[in-house]
Amino acid sequence: MDFLLGFFENIAFDSPLLNLGTVLIAGIVGGEIVGRFNLPKVTGWIGTGILLRAFNLEGLQPDDGGLDRFLPYMHFVLGFIAFTVGAALHVKKLRNAKLRLGVIALCEAIATPVLVYLALRFIGGLSNEVSMLLGAIAIAGAPGTTVVVVQEARAKGIMTRTLVSALALIDMVAVGVFVFVLAILTTQTGGISAGVSAVAIQFGEAFLIGTGTVLIAIALYRFGIVGPAFLGPSFVFVILASWGAAACVGVSGILACTIAGIAITNLQHDAVRAVEAYLSHGASVLFAAFFTFAGMRLDFSLVPPVAGLVVLYFLARFIAKYAGAYTAMSITNAPAPVRKYLGIALMPHGGVAVGLILLVQEAYGASNPELVNQITTVGLATLAINQLLGPSAARFGLQWAGEAGLDRKRLFDFLDEQHIAVGLKGNNKEEIIRSLTSQLYSVSQLPLAQEEFVQKVMERENQETSCLGEGLMIPHTIIETGDELTGILGISSEGLDLDAPDGRPVHAVLLLATPEADRERHLEVLAAFASAITKDLNLREQLYHGRSPAHAYSILHAEEAEDLNYFLEDAFEKVGAFEKD
Repeated sequence: MDFLLGFFENIAFDSPLLNLGTVLIAGIVGGEIVGRFNLPKVTGWIGTGILLRAFNLEGLQPDDGGLDRFLPYMHFVLGFIAFTVGAALHVKKLRNAKLRLGVIALCEAIATPVLVYLALRFIGGLSNEVSMLLGAIAIAGAPGTTVVVVQEARAKGIMTRTLVSALALIDMVAVGVFVFVLAILTTQTGGISAGVSAVAIQFGEAFLIGTGTVLIAIALYRFGIVGPAFLGPSFVFVILASWGAAACVGVSGILACTIAGIAITNLQHDAVRAVEAYLSHGASVLFAAFFTFAGMRLDFSLVPPVAGLVVLYFLARFIAKYAGAYTAMSITNAPAPVRKYLGIALMPHGGVAVGLILLVQEAYGASNPELVNQITTVGLATLAINQLLGPSAARFGLQWAGEAGLDRKRLFDFLDEQHIAVGLKGNNKEEIIRSLTSQLYSVSQLPLAQEEFVQKVMERENQETSCLGEGLMIPHTIIETGDELTGILGISSEGLDLDAPDGRPVHAVLLLATPEADRERHLEVLAAFASAITKDLNLREQLYHGRSPAHAYSILHAEEAEDLNYFLEDAFEKVGAFEKD
């Protein structure tokens, strides 16, 4: 017994990797438990963090800087979230939503800070400076929380699109208004001109940083220095460099990464898929640890002493958000569900607010400790409450608007990771089909013998080649019984000489097995896959150079649903050469 006690006494439990692993697994478990009650997993992650804080684990003590060791990780995830949200602002795709987004940004810039200021100043009795700063901080949303909730709810529709797209603008408005207010309060000259100048400098520098890093990544790709397979990783550089450079010059890293996302989606929109494919596959792990760490930074002991102000701030912000969103959607004639529930979905309050509170601490320091203490206490205490209630509010807003669960199943959902193979080799069609069939039967149960399936595919292939050009081949057959369409995708980065009609080597072979009852989907898959490959050079090159099944899976499944719908709508018109057997 003494030996065991001595053994554990000599172990250093403050290893950063051990701490990170502990936080990650605790967050995953907490999220799964909360998810079983039909609540957002992000609530479970944050709640788990609050519990871990109470245990005061070695290496994770918030009071002595233990959590500060993980700030680079937190900054990267925040940068990824900001980049992703910024990438949603593709001008061409949002042409029908420009008015809605512009008006809601304007309402956020006016309604939220003004209503919160009035409540805190004249009801809460706080000073003019504290009320103004907290009013500006109240504008900030929580892109990470909201995006996770949208994904979990499988939401789709006008409100969902408006919500996700508006997040980037709202946080940019929050930074702008905050910088404006802070400049007025802290500069010697003060006044509107000082505030406008400070905002122009902040946004100008963020624009140069975010756009500059994106242009470097695009240049490396276009000049052939970085190949298609590494386009995604090159944009990890964009996120890291944007945040790091912004920190060096005192600019908001969130703002710089958001602008970087806006730049890439509008300068080279196809590249966005590469970033999503590379990072989204492990996004749930990133988010689980990130939000658990966020929960550990929330100190609920701050709430009781200022409970009245916290409730006032919380309610004032909620009313302001709802009123601003309702007004904006009414002005732009948005559908009734969007008008009623968008404000509820905008309730989450997150990382940007923490960053702005830290800026207050840096700006005032020891010169006005009472102001810093009031803003930190009320701001973080309200944030703690909001982090627990906000995700559920966003989920309810999506459900009440009737958009939860509308993100329909993707056409290529059958192509999960185990149904994709890279490094495909073979000297002729039959050899390749036999190889893929063997892999297909190792992961799927088909109602006919393996050799019989090979013969059916080869009979169809001998009647008419399934090499469609541009490096794509889709051998397929209809089977009489079975539950649903299945198949396997083989990828060869080197290319296979299979006498394709256009003379090009074949890089992707999609082998399909379709039950008679699922014939319609069979035709849709043929048409959509062929159309996607032949029309989208960026997708084609990335897929053909997929480094692993997981990478290829991410490339296929990162495509936006509306793009896939476009292929389905045009499938029978654009690709009409397929037979029905």
